[in-house]
Amino acid sequence: MTPILSKTDAGALVNAARIRRGLTWAALAEHLDAPLVWTTAALLGQHPLTAVQAKAVCELLELEDAVEESLRLQPSRGTDPALMSDPTVYRFVEAVTVYGPALKELIHEEFGDGIMSAINFNIDIKRRPDPDGDRVVVTFDGKFLDYKW
Repeated sequence: MTPILSKTDAGALVNAARIRRGLTWAALAEHLDAPLVWTTAALLGQHPLTAVQAKAVCELLELEDAVEESLRLQPSRGTDPALMSDPTVYRFVEAVTVYGPALKELIHEEFGDGIMSAINFNIDIKRRPDPDGDRVVVTFDGKFLDYKW
């Protein structure tokens, strides 16, 4: 019996097939009828796909059953520490490091004692034209969860 393909390896195969076929992440999200950022994260191994979704993407990308099997598994969520030093990823770390305490205070002031869920959560990315250079707009939309004692 062969071991189950890791989600990281399955994600690498999905990405390679996507690139070689000239497909965008947006095209894959549309094919799965799922949100763009969620789809990209799922195909890179951060969320499980349903059996229908895994089959659909593997058929589109002509990937083996082993990839489909891996895409359906529950992940161990998180990021490889080496990736945290990537400049794009690190800018998010930097932004949360600088603005996290202020956001915490503002959430508590507006909503009370609680947190923003990253489980009941939507995220989106958009381009906004600007005369000084296009802007990246990232929207975090999480349910407020109050602490109940």
